[in-house]
Amino acid sequence: MVDDIKEVLVTSEALAARIRELGEKISADYADKDILMVGVLRGAVIFMADLARAISRPVALDFIAVSSYGASTTSSGVVRIIKDLDEDIAGRHLLIVEDIIDSGLTLKYLYDNLLSRNPASVRICTLLSKPSRRKVDVPVDYNGFTIPDDFVVGYGLDFAEKYRNLPYVGVLKPEAYKSQAAHRYE
Repeated sequence: MVDDIKEVLVTSEALAARIRELGEKISADYADKDILMVGVLRGAVIFMADLARAISRPVALDFIAVSSYGASTTSSGVVRIIKDLDEDIAGRHLLIVEDIIDSGLTLKYLYDNLLSRNPASVRICTLLSKPSRRKVDVPVDYNGFTIPDDFVVGYGLDFAEKYRNLPYVGVLKPEAYKSQAAHRYE
């Protein structure tokens, strides 16, 4: 698995330091509010767990699962909710926690969908952002790292459900995803 990584883009130490900073900022911004963290499954789980521990305010956790990638390396632009929230969000302060914002299409859909359910507020926290790929604007309140247009895995991010457990964010070698895609269709 490690042999498929071209380079480490964000080390585990840099991740930990930045998540502490994000937790402090979010705690200050929500000083008098309880937070409902909405994790976007599956990629945001590891980031969300560490972020929740870095926030000094009361937090509740819920999850939503959407699909727009499948086993591809680019978003199809067609978003489907696979698992909806369990909590009623009306009147609550939501913090959407996302692993990566690429085109922005998935997150824009999700943001608009959740906003239509009458929460008190909705903010977005992403671990990674690729502004060069953005097709739609999304209001990102908290950004961990701005990265180049590389296909990245690790720390929750995957390709075909692999690499999520890497303790860092790495650039996947193109031959790794090309050979896995070819193997899948043989």
